Amino acid sequence: MKLVSFELEGRAAYGAVRGDAVLDLSARFADRWPDLRALLAADGVAAARDALAEGGLPEVALDTVRLLPPIPNPGRILCVGLNYDEHRRETGRPELAYPTLFVRFSSTLVGHGAPLVVPRESSRLDFEGELAVVIGRGGRRIAAARALEHVAGYSCFNDATVRDWQRHTSQFTPGKNFPATGGFGPWLVTADQIPDPAALTLSTRLNGERMQHATTASMIFPVPALIEYISSFTRLDPGDVIATGTPGGVGFKREPPVYLKPGDAIEVEIDRIGTLANPARAEPGGP
Repeated sequence: MKLVSFELEGRAAYGAVRGDAVLDLSARFADRWPDLRALLAADGVAAARDALAEGGLPEVALDTVRLLPPIPNPGRILCVGLNYDEHRRETGRPELAYPTLFVRFSSTLVGHGAPLVVPRESSRLDFEGELAVVIGRGGRRIAAARALEHVAGYSCFNDATVRDWQRHTSQFTPGKNFPATGGFGPWLVTADQIPDPAALTLSTRLNGERMQHATTASMIFPVPALIEYISSFTRLDPGDVIATGTPGGVGFKREPPVYLKPGDAIEVEIDRIGTLANPARAEPGGP
């Protein structure tokens, strides 16, 4: 099942994608579960699946809605750095015993089709294609052996980074949190469709040219290990997002460096999930 959050005629809603249409689940469940995060928290995926089987849901064309990040309001967005050895080596970082983690704010993310904004403060907005994991069942101190039982599903993620601001200090936070600089979507593919998140292929394309290509089997810390480690120091709740790191080929390590420019088109494709596509544009003028 492909679950989406979307906006139509000013109304925020959620539904399931079937072919070129969206079946509006929120028309059935909004009084109980106002958004996808609430549906996940109530273990409502089975009810959503039953509603699709019963039929009678309002249907709208996919190309008439504005897609939002699949979870527009996650409580936590936890991002993993340096989680592919090729990327670790291209950045000259040492091997580490534990995952490198940082956080993003929800205001930094846009959905499929929405522009990534190159901020006025910098021209060095770089792409980072990644697999996103969305938590479905919360917990603390989750063992790796049971970790995938806590996953609602998977999506594409572009952890785009303002590189010069990332390097102002040893902390990544400024470079990762300019508004509308990251992409998330186009939808959430439920975990039953992807039994092994280590068996996926990820590609990032800039204006049609492939810039990154890797399998998720190449992660240094695979999805279960990340969930175990993160849930050791903070509780994970339904709707929380873990961006699992980017492979080699990022723009700032190319010769010459390649950054997103207004008018560019950037795509992150993961097999069995789909393609997250975003144009780049300059931040509008003003204070």
